[in-house]
Amino acid sequence: MKRTLIIALAFLGMQSASAKDWTVTEVKTIITKVNDTWQQNHPKQERSFWDPAVYHTGNMEAAKYMNNRKWYRYSYDWAEQNLWQGARETDNTKWKYKTYGEGHQFVLFGDWQICFQTYIDLYNSPLAPSDKEFMVKRAKEVMGFEAYSDASDYWWWADALYMVMPVMTKMYKLTGDKQYLTKMHDNWLYANSIMYDKKTGLYFRDGKYVFPKHTTAAGKKDFWARGDGWVVAAFAKILQDLPKDDANRKEYIKYYKKIVKGVAACQQAEGYWTRSMMDAEQAPGRETSGTALFAYGIQWGINNGILSKKYQKVVDKAWEYLATIALQPDGTVGYVQPIGEKAIPGQVVNQKSVTNFGTGAFLLAACEYARHLEKK
Repeated sequence: MKRTLIIALAFLGMQSASAKDWTVTEVKTIITKVNDTWQQNHPKQERSFWDPAVYHTGNMEAAKYMNNRKWYRYSYDWAEQNLWQGARETDNTKWKYKTYGEGHQFVLFGDWQICFQTYIDLYNSPLAPSDKEFMVKRAKEVMGFEAYSDASDYWWWADALYMVMPVMTKMYKLTGDKQYLTKMHDNWLYANSIMYDKKTGLYFRDGKYVFPKHTTAAGKKDFWARGDGWVVAAFAKILQDLPKDDANRKEYIKYYKKIVKGVAACQQAEGYWTRSMMDAEQAPGRETSGTALFAYGIQWGINNGILSKKYQKVVDKAWEYLATIALQPDGTVGYVQPIGEKAIPGQVVNQKSVTNFGTGAFLLAACEYARHLEKK
C-alpha cells in the first residue's frame, strides 16, 4: 500500500512538472502554424453555411490579433465567392427557420446567418474598400427582417446562440438600431425557456434532450459539450459589443457566470471535456471543439474582468490539452467530434478527426490565451 502511494505521488509530481509556462511568442507560433496549415490544405473556398463560417470567425480573430493581411484576404475571398450572403432565397414569404435546413429557403435559420459575423468584421477591416455597403447589404436585409418580425422562436437549439447572438450585437454597432438588441433578448429568452437547466446553469442541446425526457445510458443529464461551448463563446462575443448601459447586460453576465461555474465542474483531469459533460462514460475520451470554445469563452471573461481569476487554472489545463495533445505535429487540430448534435456512444474521435469549425474554435482560444499571457 505504501509503495503504491509513493508511486502515485511521484506520478502526480511528474504531471505537475510537465505543465509548462507558455510564452506569447510560443502561442503566436502555434496560431501561425495552425492557420497557415489550414489555408494551405484548403485553397478552395466553401459555402457560407455554419461549419466553414465558424472557421472564419476564428480566422478573423487570428487576422486581427496577428495583423495578418493574408488571412483577412482568405475570408474576403470566401465572402466574395458566397456573394456576401447566407441562404439566397429572395422572396421573404418563403424564408424558413423552424426546422433544420441546408436549402436556400432557410434564410432565417441561424446556421445560414453566422456568415454575417465575418462579413461585418470584413466591413470594418483593413481590406474594406471606401464604397463598402455591398458587404453588409444582405445582412441588413435578413437580420432587419428578423429584428422587426413578430416571432421570437428563432433559436431552438443551443448552437444558434453562437451563430446569431453576435450577429445581433454587430448589427447594432453597424446601424445603431437598438431593435437588434431587443430581438436578441427576446430570442434568447425563448431559447432559455426550452433548453436551459436552472440547477446546473447549463443548456441542453435542444428540447429533445431535456432531462428527464432524455438521459444518458446511465440515467444522467446529457449536456453536450460542443453545444454548451457555443453558448459560453456566445456570451463572450456579445459582451464585447453590447453597450455597457444595456438594460439586459447584467442578466447576460449572470447567466454567463452560472454556465461557466457548471462547465468548470465537468472538466476532465487532462484538461478536456467529454462529449457528454456530466457522464464521461456516455462517450469517453478527448474532444477538442467543446474544449476550445470553453477555453475561449472563459479566458475572455477573465481577461476582461467579468469572470473570477480562479477560473484561470481551468483555462490553463484546457490550453495544455489543446496545445500538446489536440494540436498535431503537422499543424492540424485533432480530436474534434464530427458534425452532430449529441454525444454518440462508440463514435471514434481521434487525432485524425480534423474539421473546419474545430480549427476555428482552436484559433479563438489561442488568440485569447495569448492576450492573457500578454497581460502577465
